[in-house]
Amino acid sequence: MDRIAYLLLIVPPLCWAGNIVLARGVIELIPPVAFAFWRWAIAFLILLPFGWKRAAADWGQVRRHWKIMVFLSLTGITAFNTLLYTGVHTTTAINGALVQTAMPALVILISLVAFGERITGLQVFGVFFCVVGAALVVLRGDLSTLVHMSFVRGDLVIGIAVVLYALYSAFLRRRPSIHPMSFLIWTFGIGVAGLIPLYLAELFFRGGFALDRNVALSILYVSTFPSIVAYFCWNRGIDMIGPNRGGLFINLLPVFASGLAVVFLGESLRGYHLAGMALIFTGMVLFNRKGSQPIIPRRMDRSP
Repeated sequence: MDRIAYLLLIVPPLCWAGNIVLARGVIELIPPVAFAFWRWAIAFLILLPFGWKRAAADWGQVRRHWKIMVFLSLTGITAFNTLLYTGVHTTTAINGALVQTAMPALVILISLVAFGERITGLQVFGVFFCVVGAALVVLRGDLSTLVHMSFVRGDLVIGIAVVLYALYSAFLRRRPSIHPMSFLIWTFGIGVAGLIPLYLAELFFRGGFALDRNVALSILYVSTFPSIVAYFCWNRGIDMIGPNRGGLFINLLPVFASGLAVVFLGESLRGYHLAGMALIFTGMVLFNRKGSQPIIPRRMDRSP
C-alpha cells in the first residue's frame, strides 16, 4: 500500500511544478480570481459527466458532513489557489516557491495541535533535511541569498495560502467516506460557488480579460493536471499514509520544476540540484524508516 501511495504522491508536485511559473507568466493576461474561477469551473465541468451519478448517490453523506466539506472546499479550492495567483503578482517565483517549502512542517504542526499526532526526533530531522533540500534547489545552491532577499506583500499572501492548504491536507482525514470522484466533484463545485462573489467583485473593480490562445491553453492546463489529476492523487495518497508522511512530498515541487526547466528550457543540471535531491530523499527515508508508527487517518463512517 505504501508504494502505491508514494507513486500517487509523486504526481501532484510534478503537476504543480508548472503552476506557479505559469501563474507568473499570465499575470498580465488574466486577473487572479478569474484564473482561479475558470480553473475550477472547467475542472468541475470536465468531471461532472463522468461522476454525477456517484455524486448524487453520495448527497446524503455530503449533507450530513456539510461542515467539513465546506471547510475543505474553501481552504483547498476557493482560497489556496486564489491567494497563490494573487501573491505571484507582487513577488518572485523564487520567493513563492521558498514560502511553500514550509508546508510539510505546517501540516505536521496542525496534525499535532488538532489531532495529537506526534512525530519522533528522527522524523524531525527528516523534515529538516527535506526543507533544507527544497530550499537549496529553490535558491539555486546559494543559501546566502536568504540574507539579501526582500519580502513583499505577495509573500505574506502566499504564506496565508500555504497555511490554508496545510489545513486542507491535515483535515482530509475527516472527510466523509465517499467515492474519490464524488469528493472531487463536490469540493470543486462548492469551491467554485465560494469563488462566485469574489469573481463578480473582481469583474466590477478590475474588469474581465481577453480570451486568446495563450489564456485558453493556460486555463485548460491548470484545470486538468494541477486540478483533477493532482488533487485525485493527493487526496488518495494522503488518505492511504496520512498527512504527515504525505505532506513531505510537497518538497519535490522545486525538484520537478528544475527538472522540467532542464528538459524543456535547456537549463543545465547543477550540483545543487543533486545535493537538494539527496537531502530530500534522505529526509523522506528518515521520516518513513521502520520503527516509526504512523497514525492511521481517522475517517468518518459511511452511515447515511
